[in-house]
Amino acid sequence: MIIVTGGAGFIGSNIIKTLNEAGEDRILVVDHLGQSEKWKNLLALNFLDYERKEDFLAMLERGLFDHGITAVIHMGACSSTTEQDADYLMANNYGYSRSLAKRYGGNTGVRFIYASSAATYGDGSRGYSDEHDAISLLQPLNMYGYSKHLFDLWAIKTGFINRAVGLKYFNVFGPNEYHKGDMRSVAIRAYFQVRTLDKVKLFKSCRVDYKDGEQCRDFIYVKDAVKATLHFLEKPDANGIFNVGTGIPRNFNDLASSVFSALDKAEHIEYIDMPEGLDKRYQYYTCAQMDKLRSAGFRDEFLRLEDAVRDYVVNYLEQDPRGEPPTASSWG
Repeated sequence: MIIVTGGAGFIGSNIIKTLNEAGEDRILVVDHLGQSEKWKNLLALNFLDYERKEDFLAMLERGLFDHGITAVIHMGACSSTTEQDADYLMANNYGYSRSLAKRYGGNTGVRFIYASSAATYGDGSRGYSDEHDAISLLQPLNMYGYSKHLFDLWAIKTGFINRAVGLKYFNVFGPNEYHKGDMRSVAIRAYFQVRTLDKVKLFKSCRVDYKDGEQCRDFIYVKDAVKATLHFLEKPDANGIFNVGTGIPRNFNDLASSVFSALDKAEHIEYIDMPEGLDKRYQYYTCAQMDKLRSAGFRDEFLRLEDAVRDYVVNYLEQDPRGEPPTASSWG
């Protein structure tokens, strides 16, 4: 059996979908559904059972999942970059991950793959290298990034990472992110703005070396992120921390243009001021260094941004009535 924590979430549900397509349904979903509509991500999935994340740790302590587990794919976390409760993030992202790692560390024979984040790279001034000696120098800009960074450091210091895989996901977008509220991707926000306003709002640049809308991100489609994740199920000897991006930075103007094109709409971008204080902690550029992932045997090509956005808009957003326009009117 494969355990997928955060299995009802964005990346987790796409992982289970891909496992199902490969004929695998011996899956235990661990998550916290609360009052969100995240449960709808489970509707089309096949799995053996579901456990609340709060109950799951207690069950582990009783030894209920000590046998028969082939892999733990740990995607569960609070992914809000604006979460202010530091104790909650420490318990949920760092403490929970550490408890799972301790349970399935050692010589258990369980493949352990967990989600880190590109948020650990902070403002990017210390580079985007996923080599372990470079990771120790990073300084995240928010508590979410720090909680992820702390577990990376623990995994490296204890040697756990030598028998596990940590994946630093960059800007992932795609199906099953409806429930994420203000943490939805730029792609889905742009889609709803075009549909409701016939325009997209982007932040103005506060730096002379970047024109408005030319701030860059490494956008990666969730289908590609899942391929990279499941690659490590088949490579038990490939361990360590790896970037999961495309290695190709694209700007927000490119992404907005891709949404207009997918909807066959005339392009209309409006540039607005950043909220006060955001300019002090704003990333103008992110780009994954991909050599390490390629060296681990991952050879698949990533979808071009334009093709990924078109697939998302035409085959998912236009077909699914769940979406409501997000409350935030701008981003970047």
